[in-house]
Amino acid sequence: MIVVCGEALVDLVPQPGPGQWRAVPGGGPANAAVALARLGSDPALLCRLSGDAFGRQIRAHLTERGVDLGLAVAATEPTTLAVLALDEAGGADYGFYLQGTADWQWRPEELPELGAGTEAVHVGSLAALLEPGAGRLRAWARAHRDRTTVFFDVNARPAVGVARSEAAAQAAEWMDVAHVVKVSEEDIAWLEPGRDPLLVAERWVVRHELDLLLLTKGGEGAVALSSHWGERVEAPGVPVDVRDTVGAGDTFGAAVLARLSERGVLARGPAAPDPATVRDALGFGAAAAALACTTEGADPPRRADVEALLGALAA
Repeated sequence: MIVVCGEALVDLVPQPGPGQWRAVPGGGPANAAVALARLGSDPALLCRLSGDAFGRQIRAHLTERGVDLGLAVAATEPTTLAVLALDEAGGADYGFYLQGTADWQWRPEELPELGAGTEAVHVGSLAALLEPGAGRLRAWARAHRDRTTVFFDVNARPAVGVARSEAAAQAAEWMDVAHVVKVSEEDIAWLEPGRDPLLVAERWVVRHELDLLLLTKGGEGAVALSSHWGERVEAPGVPVDVRDTVGAGDTFGAAVLARLSERGVLARGPAAPDPATVRDALGFGAAAAALACTTEGADPPRRADVEALLGALAA
């Protein structure tokens, strides 16, 4: 089992016509859990779900898509809302309604002891940043890092109002806990403005002794780095007609994690995934992320569709 930990919120996606919005379940970790399920993994989502109307919608959405909610906490606080604005290329900008909402109110007794069958813990996005929950989640992940692979998705969100210096400090603390880190060029541009993203990524790999760092470059593909081998591993982007980019990064991270799990290289031990295995996982992730861009909102593809696209590209 792969345990995904973090927020499950509602995205308000603009629709044609003035004042028209569609409420779509989302949140980076929830999107990743759905992607893992559709790609053939066995995900459980450790989240705090409100009992309000949006919370009930999220619960039904996740259950219908094969996400195990056995670890989900029934919360009394309201659901977090994210309001999207889409540019002409389908890129998403976010505004958030966060005050007093369910996702950030973790108490230590709500965080479970993970069993031996937990292959990886996927954590990141807003839940890894916003207090009071972020510090408690980090302590919980640290307590399990010797027994399971910790995957951290930086997924920086300037719109939440956390100072850049605080967000960078939090990300650094998480990288000291994680074995695998996913970060985008946009994340690095905000956390360390004016610096070359690849050089920053290389520095992070060494400083935090990361087994694997995944640097995504939007439509240009992705690069992987490791403290265990010196070479860069790259995969090109996959050209598609973009509807919007909502959930593409979440899908990429989940797809790489699913592929590495399938190849049997997530178990904790002295050996990191080898470059050839990582290159295959990057290609799988790039294809999955591309397909996620062809639909409205966070709608990760199914495994058969990813395999079909990879087959077409190979041909």
